[in-house]
Parts: sequence; C-alpha cells; structure tokens
Amino acid sequence: MSTVITDTADPFALLSEFGIVPVVEIPEARFAVPLARALAEAGLTTIEVTMRTPDALESIRQIATELPEFYVGVGTLFTPANVIDAQAAGARFGVSPGYTPLLGQTAREAGLPLIPGAATASEIMAAVEDGFDTVKFFPAELNGGAKALSALLAPLAASGLRHVMPTGGVTPDNLGDYLRIPRVIAAGGTWIAPRALIQAGEFDTIRDNAARALTQARALLRDKDTTK
Repeated sequence: MSTVITDTADPFALLSEFGIVPVVEIPEARFAVPLARALAEAGLTTIEVTMRTPDALESIRQIATELPEFYVGVGTLFTPANVIDAQAAGARFGVSPGYTPLLGQTAREAGLPLIPGAATASEIMAAVEDGFDTVKFFPAELNGGAKALSALLAPLAASGLRHVMPTGGVTPDNLGDYLRIPRVIAAGGTWIAPRALIQAGEFDTIRDNAARALTQARALLRDKDTTK
C-alpha cells in the first residue's frame, strides 16, 4: 500500500514515512510515469528527479499530472530559473547540491520547500540562518560518512537544524548507519532506480529494489523510535 503525502508546515518530516528517497536521472520523459508507478507498487511514493537530463522537467510534469499523490521532488537545483521552472512543472520540494542566499530567496518566493546541500558547520549555519531547517548532507560518503555526520551534528544541537537527509554514496550496507542518527529522517539513494535500469525499462527490478529499500528503512526507523 502506498502512503499518500500531504503538505504540512513541516513538509520534510513527511519523508520519515519512507526513510528513503530514490534519487533518479530520467533519460527520457516516456520513462517517468512507468518509473513512478513501479515505485508506487512498492509503496514508495516519493522521488527526487535530478535536473541532469533535458527531459527532467517534463518527467516531473508527467508524474505530477498522472500520479497526483506522488511527493515528487526536483534535485540538482542551481539557479533561480531552475527553481521557478521546477515549481511550475509540479515539483513539491526541491533539493540543491549547495546553498546560496539567492537560491533560497527564490525558493521561498516560489513557495517551493527547499533542502539545500551542506557539508560543513558553516554551510549548515548559513542555511539555518536564512530559515532553512532541513539540509542535505552531500556528498555523504566523501565527506566522512555517518561518523562524520554524527560528529558534525553534535555541536549544532541548538542551531535550529531540524532534519538532515544524507545523499551521495548511501547504499543498503550503510543505510542503517545514517538512519540511526538523530535528526536524519531519510536518505537519498541512487541504487533503487539507477539510470541503466530506467533506460532498459527494467521496472519490475526497480519495484523490487524499492520494496526492499522501503522495508529496510522503515525497520531501521522503528528501531530508532524504540530506543529514544
């Protein structure tokens, strides 16, 4: 059964319903809806469509139109134009590899909830100072992995940071290391629907990958809840 997401004052808390966000490159828009349906069949109704292909915006538009219950996000936001175009296409949240005040201002004005990328205390503090209480720790593994993230978050307990979504090098083998960290609500994962599987139309395999990832993530989040 899929989880239907609705917007709230804290839209990113809703990602904790899943614990995992598929991060995808969709090579052609014709793959977008079959991909989203495969994820939905596994119970995973969120996705981050990266702006790394020419058909990214059209893919978002088709998913938002055909599967309105999908919590579709857009990734790899760099410019104000990216933000405006993604919001117009139907994206319900945005993710960027880093943060600039102009990008943040545009996201606020467009009404697009933004998860800015951050890898240092200074970058996190700058994003929080501008009103963004959820960040993407990116690239997670290259910046020291779960141990580094835990150490980074410790002195930021009173900073106003609410949530973190590590992305970049997250796999089934290290997913638990991240999801056990307080304030980590979900991780971005590229292994669920890699570009090669999408291009080959291997949507049954993607569905199975998603089902396994969702089961693993939810079990880890339940364990975290019981140890609080």
